[in-house]
Amino acid sequence: MDHQLPPEGDWKTWVILGGRGAGKTRAGAEWVRNMVEGPMPLDAGKATRVALVGETLEQVREVMVHGESGILACSPPDRRPIWQETRRRLVWPNGAAAQAYSAHDPDRLRGPQFDAAWVDELAKWKNAEATWDMLQFGLRLGDHPQQVVTTTPRNVPVLRQLLADAGTVQSHAPTEANRANLAQSFLEEVERRYAGTRLGRQELEGLLMADIEGALWTRAMMDRAEVETAPDLDRVVVAVDPPVTGTTQSDACGIVVVGATMAGPPQDWRAFVLEDASVAGLSPQGWAEAACAAAHRWGADRLVAEVNQGGDLVESVLRQVDPLMSYRAVRASRGKVARAEPVAALYEQGRIQHLRGLGDLEDQMCLMGAQGFEGDGSPDRVDALVWALTDLMLVPAQKWTQPKVRPL
Repeated sequence: MDHQLPPEGDWKTWVILGGRGAGKTRAGAEWVRNMVEGPMPLDAGKATRVALVGETLEQVREVMVHGESGILACSPPDRRPIWQETRRRLVWPNGAAAQAYSAHDPDRLRGPQFDAAWVDELAKWKNAEATWDMLQFGLRLGDHPQQVVTTTPRNVPVLRQLLADAGTVQSHAPTEANRANLAQSFLEEVERRYAGTRLGRQELEGLLMADIEGALWTRAMMDRAEVETAPDLDRVVVAVDPPVTGTTQSDACGIVVVGATMAGPPQDWRAFVLEDASVAGLSPQGWAEAACAAAHRWGADRLVAEVNQGGDLVESVLRQVDPLMSYRAVRASRGKVARAEPVAALYEQGRIQHLRGLGDLEDQMCLMGAQGFEGDGSPDRVDALVWALTDLMLVPAQKWTQPKVRPL
């Protein structure tokens, strides 16, 4: 598969980001073979001294060397290396050798030198930065020493810095890419349990779920907000952030459904983000139909729409779809960050929950920082979310007063 083939170019590090079972180990093993093997079994290859670095020595031995997709399993009989257990190394018929190292002992990488390295599951190492640094000092043999990193992505500094390095190239594959080699029952189970969750996007889709500096919402906040179901709700609104134009090149139309339980004083209210029904590339009639359909699905009490760009046209096109829909127009008088900050505070208080399947919305949320949106295009989904939660949780709370008690 393409994601398992080394990229072209003069790179120093190839990072293979992938979901569980996506074929990362096989790609790493085949790359090592390609580096150490020559045209004939006894001919020298491009590399003769290789470092195999895993979280533990056991994982190097059981996954990278002896595993079903490891080096020994990938090697034909006339080129198969011998594993020397006492020396913790592989030796090929042509004399090339690969030494095993553990991230638990970075200092063992002081002194040895290499012309190639395979690093497995870097993002889960406890001593990642120290071990990585020691490896870099030792990767100094030959004309152009190279290394491959196979890992399920996690938002850790060492991986972020590596991906940002000018000498790094990367490939990516979800678990689904290796469906032919995985048990159908496994795929069905993990997709049932984790599809649409942040854990699923990381572990199955192989996506790096990163935060930006000064983010209003973080991945940890999103993890705490996730729930399986919502309780009976007192109110449900659908908020719409219409695009400026209605063409295939325009921004998406943000459509977000939010409900709330509103018993007691405002500090006891809880909101539940139910659906991200945003659509892209549709005419005004198209996104209006999508918004009204979402309102009908959830029995919404009101449809809220920002009218800064479309003015009365927004209400007009929505009324054409559903003349009886309860409707409220909202107009932005402050910037996006100023509007979003009070809503972000509700998340910090633990008063907002998310149903599963809101990955695209959450991705946008985690790219909204104190200086503005740091993603591509417009944060249309976030805008719709902010309008919905403002209508449900903030505007009513400002008007709410404690009921007066009549004296006896």
